[in-house]
Amino acid sequence: MCCQIDEKVEKTKFYANAWREGQLLLDQTNPVVSIPQAGQPDNLELVEPKFVPKRKLQSTKGLAALLHAVAHIEFNAINLAWDAVYRFRDMPSEFYSNWIQVADEEALHFSMIREPLQAMGYDYGELPAHNGLWEMAVETEADVMVRMALVPRVLEARGLDATPKIMQKLQKLNQTELVDILKVILRDEVGHVAIGTRWFNELCAQRNLEPEQTFRDLLNLYYRGKIKGPFNIEARLKAGFSLDELDALESL
Repeated sequence: MCCQIDEKVEKTKFYANAWREGQLLLDQTNPVVSIPQAGQPDNLELVEPKFVPKRKLQSTKGLAALLHAVAHIEFNAINLAWDAVYRFRDMPSEFYSNWIQVADEEALHFSMIREPLQAMGYDYGELPAHNGLWEMAVETEADVMVRMALVPRVLEARGLDATPKIMQKLQKLNQTELVDILKVILRDEVGHVAIGTRWFNELCAQRNLEPEQTFRDLLNLYYRGKIKGPFNIEARLKAGFSLDELDALESL
């Protein structure tokens, strides 16, 4: 629920380190409550996707819009990772270790992309953004298996497809520093999607469900509209997707 940017990043680093050093317990005495909107900068305007600023990278404003969009995704990803830790009880300890690690890495990603954004005279929260990631978090809050299927493996996996194309465009503009930042983000995001895949498959096994068919069923039940391709097949296979699952995504 933290709205202050620096505070969220600092608390994430502090508690991730505390968890790794064995200073935290999995206290389950407090009830789980819905979080209709996670903490975000007070000045951030949430709009429909069609109203998010266009990103013509040749201009300073367009490049700032791109960096702001990436920063928004990474900031939301911090919230999503901590929400998984908070919301889904009675999971193995490794589940919490995985998602705390994700929160920590997303905070790093956010800080890395925020720095060049600030150098351009902007900061996170100053441009409009859409709320699709958190809307899906709310929609999947009742079932950890559904969350693992649809947030890491659909919405966050979109970054595996989009990031290489953005890197190519930035490379043509000699934005090598930004390309290097996105390389780190892409590498880590493959691991984050793989964590989602791992727990989705384990939860399917616990419930005697066939993972590939279950994934298709959940896509049909929850996902509205088309999923944008083409897909980064190599990265998605590394992240645990099967070829049949990729075919299911292609059909949407």
